[in-house]
Amino acid sequence: MEQGNYSVGLDIGTTKIVAIIGKENDYGKIEILGTGRSKSLGVHRGVVNNITQTISSIQQAVEQAELNSGLKIGSVVVGIAGQHIRSLQHSDYITRPNSEEVIDDDDLEKLCNQVYKLVMLPGEEIIHVLPQEYKVDGQSEIKEPKGMYGGRLEANFHVVVGQVSSIKNIGRCIKSAGLDLGNITLEPLASAEAVLSQEEKEAGVALIDIGGGTTDLAIFKDGIIRHTSVIPFGGNVITEDIKEGCSIIEKQAELLKIKFGSAWPGENKDNEIVSIPGLRGREPKEITLKNLSKIIHARVVEIVEQVYVEIKNYGHEDQKKKLIAGIVLTGGGSQLKHLKQLVEYITGMDTRIGYPNEHLAGDSDEEIASPLYATAVGLLMNALETTNKQTMQEEDAVPEEERVLVGQEHGGSPANKERKSIFDKWSEKLKDFLDNAE
Repeated sequence: MEQGNYSVGLDIGTTKIVAIIGKENDYGKIEILGTGRSKSLGVHRGVVNNITQTISSIQQAVEQAELNSGLKIGSVVVGIAGQHIRSLQHSDYITRPNSEEVIDDDDLEKLCNQVYKLVMLPGEEIIHVLPQEYKVDGQSEIKEPKGMYGGRLEANFHVVVGQVSSIKNIGRCIKSAGLDLGNITLEPLASAEAVLSQEEKEAGVALIDIGGGTTDLAIFKDGIIRHTSVIPFGGNVITEDIKEGCSIIEKQAELLKIKFGSAWPGENKDNEIVSIPGLRGREPKEITLKNLSKIIHARVVEIVEQVYVEIKNYGHEDQKKKLIAGIVLTGGGSQLKHLKQLVEYITGMDTRIGYPNEHLAGDSDEEIASPLYATAVGLLMNALETTNKQTMQEEDAVPEEERVLVGQEHGGSPANKERKSIFDKWSEKLKDFLDNAE
């Protein structure tokens, strides 16, 4: 069954692996063609720590998505997270040989490529180079310098760095699962794509994606990404605490958290009790909901405070950098009862829960519009964008004679040529590396 141009996002999480196949409909919205999810084994705090198990979990999710849609999955866009991710600010400039010509994609690419040459700590590699504002000949706060005249082009960059070994392990898992690695994207960026509106990014917003193993943060202001960070705690540590605090097994702790958990201890009466069956003939255990929410509350406060420290590090308290749109919570952990109120109480910032339904077609499955799938939907959007760019590149590859004619009309440069992004080059480098590694 041929569905035209479809793409695949693969979210390799700590608790679940999700594959989503989708395409863009005529209205620019995303139509979901198939999904698959499997329990993630072999990923700890966002980092692969058991290759074999991760491969089989990926295959399970992919097979389910293929069955579900009747399509074959080839290339996927994958997210990366984990505590080894760090981000830094860097500024760089190039001097253009001919200031009589306008700035074009080549110049921007040259500037970005220069940043990729930054010397990192051993074992680290640059994942993203995201230009923030440009300066042309000392004129600052330029968002889009293309088409302007100028001799010196400089920019501030948000550079995201990760561990080479972690990136390679993800590549290895994808390859061994019989798939092609189309792109690697930072997970908080993918989630932000899926749940934030352009107005929020302009006004200033912090996206907090609470997953199973990590809590990801992405901060936007004036429509530009300003700060990213990955905090190595998520919903799983809450489950661990319940497990140990109530002496029950993990499965029961997880169910307790989902069904009765609340981040606000004042909510529960003293006499509300849940009875949990004992193991193999032992007496059932009785747990008061008040105690349960105290355990959850303590851990959630810790996670939220860590995130708030990062928001303050970005400079939220500075008047110019104030995040007017406040906080958006997403990811599976955001479904905890009364979490929104607790976050507002700790940070004093407006908070809402982010659902990835903004870019989805109207008839999409209810389930996909849940915060659980924010990262996967964001990765799918990234995959579709990459596919669109490639299609444009292919369309641009018109025969030479035609191109010369077009070029002359436009003052000598080939018409709207989409350049191969640095990222594609980087992925190719990584692919070569993985091919040689075997």
